[in-house]
Amino acid sequence: MGESLEQNYARGGFRARLEAGRRPALLVVDFVRAYLVEGSPLFGGEGCASASLGAMRLLAAARAAGIPVLHTNVAYEPGGRDGGVFFRKVPALSCFERGRHPELAAFAEGLEPAPGECVITKQYASAFFGTSLASTLTALGCDTVLIAGVSTSGCIRATAVDCCQHGFIPWVVREAVGDRAAEPHEANLFDLQAKYAEVVGLAEAEAYLGEMAN
Repeated sequence: MGESLEQNYARGGFRARLEAGRRPALLVVDFVRAYLVEGSPLFGGEGCASASLGAMRLLAAARAAGIPVLHTNVAYEPGGRDGGVFFRKVPALSCFERGRHPELAAFAEGLEPAPGECVITKQYASAFFGTSLASTLTALGCDTVLIAGVSTSGCIRATAVDCCQHGFIPWVVREAVGDRAAEPHEANLFDLQAKYAEVVGLAEAEAYLGEMAN
């Protein structure tokens, strides 16, 4: 009675910290124009626009540190026949049908993959589901994944949970992930921190990457 949410979780033992390893990679999840352009069915407003700026800073730090950088995007065959139930549940995903709205499917300005950076195309929420991401990270010898992108309550959450389940340490960078509303954004960051990932500030992530560069 009168117990705060934080106190309740702490009493339950949800307070351990996941320390980052020494072989990180940066994963930028689905930062395409569909989330940033007004009029798009997936437009995320200020939450996604702000996150894109944080992701640009994080991407610059990762490149300066020389760590592996991976990007994801979403693409479907015409009619979404490779999207299954997810495509049926979220009709807005039709903007990612190949050739339908290339201006929305394109990577956001300032977050385009550089030559040599891996691009993984997915059809579902998690960047791990049905893709080569886990095997690529394993082949690169990575132990930690810094996660940026959209949206916090969808693809970021699903990716961070699967990252944990595949044995990589997920660091979700708070200022580099965004959602269309503050409530699901904050609720999912809270739950990820409690159970599956380490939610860290951009400054902490940049300091960590700075150590990698030295």
